[in-house]
Amino acid sequence: MRFPGFLSSAVTVILFVGCFMAVPEVVTAKHGGGVTRHYKFSIRMKNITRLCRSKSIVTVNGKFPGPRVVAREGDRLVVKVVNHVPNNISIHWHGIKQLRSGWADGPAYITQCPIQTGQSYVYNFTITGQRGTLFWHAHFSWMRATVYGPLIILPRRNESYPFIKPYKEVPILFGEWFNADTEAVINQSLQTGAGPNVSDAYTLNGLPGPLYNCSGKDTYKLKVKPGKTYLLRLINAALNDELFFSIANHSVTVVEADATYVKPFVTDTLVIAPGQTTSVLLKTKSPAPDAAFYMLARPYFTGMGTIDNTTVAGILKYENPKNLENAPLFKPSLPAINATNVVANFSNMFKSLATNKFPINVPQKVDKRFFFTVGLGTNPCPKNQTCQGPNGTKFAASMNNISFALPTTALLQSYFFSKNGVFTADFPDSPLHPFNYTGTPPNNTHVINGTTKVEVLPFNASVEVIMQDTSILGAESHPLHLHGYNFYVVGQGFGNFDPKNDPSKFNLVDPVERNTIGVPSGGWVAIRFQADNPGVWLMHCHFDVHLSWGLRMAWIVLNGKLPNQKLPPPPSDLPKC
Repeated sequence: MRFPGFLSSAVTVILFVGCFMAVPEVVTAKHGGGVTRHYKFSIRMKNITRLCRSKSIVTVNGKFPGPRVVAREGDRLVVKVVNHVPNNISIHWHGIKQLRSGWADGPAYITQCPIQTGQSYVYNFTITGQRGTLFWHAHFSWMRATVYGPLIILPRRNESYPFIKPYKEVPILFGEWFNADTEAVINQSLQTGAGPNVSDAYTLNGLPGPLYNCSGKDTYKLKVKPGKTYLLRLINAALNDELFFSIANHSVTVVEADATYVKPFVTDTLVIAPGQTTSVLLKTKSPAPDAAFYMLARPYFTGMGTIDNTTVAGILKYENPKNLENAPLFKPSLPAINATNVVANFSNMFKSLATNKFPINVPQKVDKRFFFTVGLGTNPCPKNQTCQGPNGTKFAASMNNISFALPTTALLQSYFFSKNGVFTADFPDSPLHPFNYTGTPPNNTHVINGTTKVEVLPFNASVEVIMQDTSILGAESHPLHLHGYNFYVVGQGFGNFDPKNDPSKFNLVDPVERNTIGVPSGGWVAIRFQADNPGVWLMHCHFDVHLSWGLRMAWIVLNGKLPNQKLPPPPSDLPKC
């Protein structure tokens, strides 16, 4: 049997993830305990109808959400991306550490120039020391609104999970649906300075569900057997919103976050920020109940401005010999939209598994300390233009009041080939003008724009970063994602970070290891990581609107002295700007 869109080879393997069949891929060779898996992503337009409206969207292989990529720890992935649409594009493998393979990380103008119309690029990387739930998505403008899909890393062959073997595994992706063209939405926002128009619906596996008008037939239904354990791989691929999630009359056990195992804990409500993944065990009831159960998600939000304050619904349905057509359908209760305490309590439940088999390596001493403010700000309105941001300005966003401007050529290429004038190594280690970060905001809310400023780290430096929310234009949570690394969340709290007293409360024993963390609304979070992966690595807010407004920065991690501590040269097909 042949599968359209995938490279030909002598051996074709199909991996099954529960009731979902993984994308068929071609296995060509074994290496170092793993295998090489080849995929082909054809970027194509596809007509899709949701909420009784049809539009042409950008897809991978004509699928929305995109195809599932499945591999094992230790495997090498070779993914050829061919761009057949008018838009530029790049693909980011969200959460993959990309050890010495930074050319495959994907953010446009950071590690590569975007793939232009009619061009292709091969992403080639090995999955080292990781297993669990991640995802891939476009990393150019707002293209990831429709270009995203699950990336499932299974344990090595003959290895087991550190929890009960599930009966089936089910990826569930949260997304946002816009009736309008998302590129037009963000371009209008950047032009006028106003906040962008919000989405028209949230989705579960691409479907808005029955609580939206004209959407009853587009409902995700999870059919389960009684008395079984299911592994739900939850992925928040939404553009701009953190989400509460709950299944009526059911609790789940959290076992993994961002592809790292955690100490199991039971909850009936989850919070997932954009860019985060959470794997949970669902033990179904026995005998099968004479009822069905809503799976609901809606946003958490504390900031100013508008938001898509709607609810997406899927249905958990038991296989029942009675086949009840009119069975009652139960709804869960979700927290209030601004339930910050619920979010904080949930976040504090996460601890690394920290066993002999799955150890952690938290930096106990720190070589480099940084204090970054993260939040909103403004830009002055250009002359002869009317702007619709706060007090006639334009919305902006920044870290340490620096609104990061993307260069016109990729940072990694510029660094590797020592090109001058593309970036400057003077990103501030701390705010240039300290203030009461969570108190009364300063009168001047303008950010600093322009040059691409970066932080430079020696190879293998131990790094601590305090990320502090501000009250400028309203306190709100910011999900910060670090490329190329996982980090340990050693502390978090509300108010202003206290450098004298707060570090004594840090958890250096079993802190959760993540790639994306929400900076608490009106609070701070402390992370640590070991800078042992040379290259250029983006750190940014995973609200795409804040990313578009400049809430990002980049780290340059220098090469080490040994050959296996150096970044290799770029591949020959690396896109050109």
